[in-house]
Amino acid sequence: MTKEKNVQPLRTAQEIGDMRWALERYASSRDLFLFNLGINTGLRVSDLVPLKVKDVKEKVHLVITEQKNGKTKRFMLPKATREMIEDYIRGMQEEDYLFSSRKGNGPISTTQAYRSLQKAADVLGRDDIGTHTMRKTFGYHHYKRNKDVATLQHIFNHSAPSITLKYIGITDDEIDATMEDFSI
Repeated sequence: MTKEKNVQPLRTAQEIGDMRWALERYASSRDLFLFNLGINTGLRVSDLVPLKVKDVKEKVHLVITEQKNGKTKRFMLPKATREMIEDYIRGMQEEDYLFSSRKGNGPISTTQAYRSLQKAADVLGRDDIGTHTMRKTFGYHHYKRNKDVATLQHIFNHSAPSITLKYIGITDDEIDATMEDFSI
C-alpha cells in the first residue's frame, strides 16, 4: 500500500524556476506549457488536458465545464498567459489538442500529466509534487499577492475559506505571522 503524497504548492520563484528548468530539460515543451498554464490559471489538470486550440485562441476569457462537478466556469486569462498561449499554439490547427498524446488522436491523460511532473520532481529530488501542485501554486501566489481568500475560494469553488487556506498550504505559522504585529 502506497502512502498518499502530501502535495504542496511551489512557494518561491526559485522553486517555480527549478520546476520549469527540469520540465524543459527532462520532459517536453508540451509538459512545460501544461505546467505554466496550470500555475497561471489554477485549473485542475482534468480541465486542462482536454483543451483544444479553439478553446484558447485569441480568447480573453476561458469558458469551461469543470470535469469534477459539471459546473460552467468562466475566468479571465491574464495578459502574459494569453501571450504564452499564442506563442505555444502558433502553427497549430483549431481542432488540435493543446496537450496531444503521442499515442492516438486524443489529449494526454491526467496520469500522463502526472508522470511528466513526476519526472521533473524526481530530478529536483522532491517528493511533494503532483498535478495539484499547479493549482495549489496558483492559489498560494494569488493569495500572497491579493490577500483575498474570498475571491480565491470562489475561483476554486470551495465551500469555506478554511478549506481554501488549507488547500493552498497557508499554515498556522504563516497565519500566526500575520497576527504578530497586528493592532488596531
